[in-house]
Amino acid sequence: MQALLYTLVPLVAVIAGAAYASWRRPGPAFTAGVQHLAAGVVFAAAAGEILPALKHTVSPVAVLIGGALGVVLMLAIKRIGEKFEGPLALTTLIGVDLFIDGLVLGIGFTAALQTGLLLTIALSLEVLFIGVALALGLAGRGWRTGKLLLTVTAVGLLLPLGTLAGTAAAVLPTAVLTGLFAFGLIALLYLVTEELLVDAHESPEGPLVASMFFVGFLLLLMLEEAMTV
Repeated sequence: MQALLYTLVPLVAVIAGAAYASWRRPGPAFTAGVQHLAAGVVFAAAAGEILPALKHTVSPVAVLIGGALGVVLMLAIKRIGEKFEGPLALTTLIGVDLFIDGLVLGIGFTAALQTGLLLTIALSLEVLFIGVALALGLAGRGWRTGKLLLTVTAVGLLLPLGTLAGTAAAVLPTAVLTGLFAFGLIALLYLVTEELLVDAHESPEGPLVASMFFVGFLLLLMLEEAMTV
């Protein structure tokens, strides 16, 4: 239940991103800067919270299987996104993305409260721009604001559903839980390298924009240290 309550934070972020994009289209420099910031935060969460739990695991085969499944699924989602177009395809793919984010968040809370909290912060920044992207995509197809926000809210509910699935994993055998952690690590790294940074690099960037990645990375590391004191 605690994890489900924290999921409300990224859920609100998705809706807020969509609402902002439907009211005022963000500029390319601002968007790229915050995408770099979000990428740094997510990368720090993956490297600092999930990776250490896998380094000394007693189930290396589970890590390999979970990681391989993560790679296959992420690449399949990318391939489907390139092949299909239209509002239904867009909302379906983003819905799958949000469910996986919720799954990663739920898995994080099964490990430790601190891990879940840091992932909540990281994923909230990430899904903020998922909301922006979905709103811009639907608005470009002539959708009215009311219908657009209702759709984003409905799709956003896949976040808590994913979190419920992730927290349910706490009762699974250790090897299966380890595989899920490996899957979550791959999902986060894919998010950083193939989504946030790829989209951010489509816009012209200066040193300030590029430095936001490291700002986000260091901020989450400092927050992690503050939480352990």
